[in-house]
Amino acid sequence: MLIGVISDTHLAGEPIPGHVIEILSGSDMILHAGDILEMRVIEQLSALAPTFAVRGNMDRRDVELSLPASRVVEAEGFRIGLTHGWGSPSGMPARIESEFTGVDCIVFGHTHNSLVGVRDGLLFFNPGSPTDRKFASRNTIGFLEVTDIISPRIVDVVDQAG
Repeated sequence: MLIGVISDTHLAGEPIPGHVIEILSGSDMILHAGDILEMRVIEQLSALAPTFAVRGNMDRRDVELSLPASRVVEAEGFRIGLTHGWGSPSGMPARIESEFTGVDCIVFGHTHNSLVGVRDGLLFFNPGSPTDRKFASRNTIGFLEVTDIISPRIVDVVDQAG
């Protein structure tokens, strides 16, 4: 199973760029770790694959009311915690770990910078942002390849048209 992982799209009044959609095409599932801004982003992702999302600190009221702050998604027998995150990027894994018990992986966003890390056997995965560079030097998307293990991968997003 291939899970496309995205966060911090920060898209208001505009669709997800075509090059981002192209990268996510072929995903069996999509996870969005918040700062969506508008539900139309989730609708657009849902046209590609079943999509699970959480709200972030910048989301508009309709997104806040529609999505949970955190959730657990099951994939091929693995439990993946999904949250946005909060506060300083420093110490983020320790803060978000307290939101979940019994998960194999925690997907989060908020920092706009990708991260793959393992602490005490728990995978922490931040896909970065595919569209916003406010706090990051590059745009990225993540993938989790789920077989008998979860294999994380970060992909640089390059707009071929621009």
